[in-house]
Amino acid sequence: MEEHMRMKMRSDKEFQSLMNRLKKIEGQIRGIEGMLEKNAYCPDILIQVSAVTSALNSFNKELLGSHIRTCVAEDIRRGDDETIEELVKVLQKLMK
Repeated sequence: MEEHMRMKMRSDKEFQSLMNRLKKIEGQIRGIEGMLEKNAYCPDILIQVSAVTSALNSFNKELLGSHIRTCVAEDIRRGDDETIEELVKVLQKLMK
């Protein structure tokens, strides 16, 4: 099966938590757009961009933790060690 075709069923709680984070980030991005449209001072915009970066990192941490606790653990229990290589590649991309 191709990598981009893989799917993950999430609990309602996990789904809602991740969606809430993304909606907050979306609002922050709209706020930055508004600041730019109103000719806000550069450092003020940069601080807001930093807040979005932090929010995205928090989203990634939550999603990665869930992935390791569920998908990776389940694959290893089934004897599918390829998932470890996949995880290593993901971590390498995240840490660029």
